[in-house]
Amino acid sequence: MLRLGLIGVGRHGERYARHLVQEDLGACLVAIARRSEDLVRQQAAELGCRGYADYRELLAAPDVDAVIVVVPPTAHLDIVRAAAAEGKPVLLEKPAAPNLNLGLEILNCVRAKGLPVMVAQTLRFNGVIQALRAAREGIGRIHGLRIGQRFEPSRPGWIDDPSVSGGGMILHTGVHCFDLVRWLTDLEVRAVTCMISRVRAARTEDNFACALKLSDGVCLASVAGSRATGSRSGGVEIAGERGQLIGDHVLNRASRVCGHSVEEIAVPPPVATVREAVRAFVEALQRARDLPIPLEEGLKAVAIVDACYRSAATGQEEQVLPVR
Repeated sequence: MLRLGLIGVGRHGERYARHLVQEDLGACLVAIARRSEDLVRQQAAELGCRGYADYRELLAAPDVDAVIVVVPPTAHLDIVRAAAAEGKPVLLEKPAAPNLNLGLEILNCVRAKGLPVMVAQTLRFNGVIQALRAAREGIGRIHGLRIGQRFEPSRPGWIDDPSVSGGGMILHTGVHCFDLVRWLTDLEVRAVTCMISRVRAARTEDNFACALKLSDGVCLASVAGSRATGSRSGGVEIAGERGQLIGDHVLNRASRVCGHSVEEIAVPPPVATVREAVRAFVEALQRARDLPIPLEEGLKAVAIVDACYRSAATGQEEQVLPVR
């Protein structure tokens, strides 16, 4: 049984906590940390674990084997540095960093200490996404990909404060899509052209669209998203030489299109992707295997985010910088 600490127990962090307390994931929650002493005391009592107002005390606890970090990305560098000093493996909520420069600082620290860090790119664990990836071979060489995410406005708060959030929808939701572009094609993104706008947000973008050039020189992708609608969808379309795959990871459906015929692809019932990310992290550590989504993978998505912001500012195509 792996003994876990959880740093950050806000609305999203509490999802992690509930899964660990209520389900058998091969791990137990022994401690949580958040800045509010009153809230952490109350939540710790509800969850049946210890609570700390200082995450450094949690990291120093001898009965904490590894930690899950669910805080704004601007706090990742300091927390991962502290975890590395204590030798505690980390499951890091996406985005891995607010920008590539800080991400590379995290990466250098992790490499120097040999610390296992996994990024919770949770959409990889979605049943529709996994079904589409498994069906790729049937449509031949992929030359086009389209991904879109639309959902309701975020609650007012830190997400629209760039000094805390590090960015808007491109960083916090686009990073999911950019990771999927790489994972669904097994190609790297070399260059992007991006446009952004604000629909309801005050200080960060909540609407974007971008075009991406991939490393084989043939495949092109488009990614778009907004968090200003009264609905939710997560469309994915993959075009190959022998057909297309079309799915929606929110609506939980997928199909294969060949000619004028449409064949439904069986997908499992929806799963809690946060839970599955935790399960994968725990199993990799228990079995001494490589983590399924190492920090380098998460930072490659952040590098695409950076290029999108540069393109939106310059109005030109921008190259995606390498993660080394």
